[in-house]
Amino acid sequence: MAKVTNAFDTYSATADKEDLSNIIYNISPMQTPFMSSIGTRNVKNVVFDWQTEVLPTPASSGELEGFELSRSAATATVRESNVCMISKRDATVSGSQEVSDAAGKRSEMAHQLALMAKALKRDMEEALCQKNAKTTGNASTARKTGGFESWVETNVSRGTNGAGAGNGAAPTDGTQRALTEALLKSVLQLSFENGGEPSLAICGPHNKQVISGFSGRSSARQMIDANTVEASVSIYSSDFGELQIVPSNRSRERSLLLVDPEYAKVAYLRNFQTVDIATIGDAETKMIVAEYGLEVSNEKAHGIVADLSVS
Repeated sequence: MAKVTNAFDTYSATADKEDLSNIIYNISPMQTPFMSSIGTRNVKNVVFDWQTEVLPTPASSGELEGFELSRSAATATVRESNVCMISKRDATVSGSQEVSDAAGKRSEMAHQLALMAKALKRDMEEALCQKNAKTTGNASTARKTGGFESWVETNVSRGTNGAGAGNGAAPTDGTQRALTEALLKSVLQLSFENGGEPSLAICGPHNKQVISGFSGRSSARQMIDANTVEASVSIYSSDFGELQIVPSNRSRERSLLLVDPEYAKVAYLRNFQTVDIATIGDAETKMIVAEYGLEVSNEKAHGIVADLSVS
C-alpha cells in the first residue's frame, strides 16, 4: 500500500515530545534470606564475644543405696569471638541533576540512596553466609567477619579432601558431588544427635531444583488446579522436623546451608547510617555505612551439606 503523497510523518518531525515512562524497571536479585531470617544484637567493640556450653555426658548407671557423693567437676563455658567489618555504598549527584525533573523520581539523590541501601544489604548477605575467614585486620587490611560456613564444623558432610576447623577459619573445599536426599538426611541426623533443630535450608538455584526432584516428591498427592503443574518443594518434612527450602543468589551454590535462625545473629556495632560527605564542588555525596559481624550462637545448631555440584 502506497503512502499518501506529502503526508508529514514522524521521520521528518523535529518537535515531537519524548514519551518516557515514569516506572523504572529493576530485576537485579535483591533477596537476603539468611540475613532476614536470623536475629540481631548490638555490640560495643569491633571484636565481640559470646559463650557456649554443653551438658555432661548422660549417665544411666544409677547409684548404690547409701552412696557417698563423689563431687563432679564443673563444666566451663566456651568463649567464642568474631569481628565486625565495615561495608559501605555511596552516591554522588550534581546540583543540576538534583533540581532537574527526572522521570520516575522525585529526587535523584533519594532514588540513588534507596538503590544503594538495597545493594548494601546484598553485600552484607554475601559476607554473612559464605565461607570468608575471620580477619582482625590492621591499618592496611580491612577487617572481615567470619561467615556462616567458617563456623559450622560438627554437622557437616564434605566431599573428598574437604575440611573445616570452625571458629571462623575458612573451610577447605573438597571434591564436588551431586546433592542427594541421602546426604541431606545424614546431616539432619547429625544435627539431631547433637541437639540441633535447623528449620531453614538455603541453597543456590541449581540445588533448589535438585531438592524439588527428590524421590519422595514423586509419590506426593495434592489437590491442584487443572492448569497448574506443581514441580517445586518449598517444605521438606524429615524424620527430625520440617525444613523451609529457600533459594538464594548470595550463598555459595556448592553449599546447602541448614540454619536454625534462633542460634545466629547479625551483631551491629553501627547499624545502617547515612553520612553526608563534605562538598568539594557543585555536587552532593552521601554514604550509607554499616559495621557488623556474624554471631553463630552455637554452631551445633546448624549444618552444611558442602561440596555440591553446581550444574
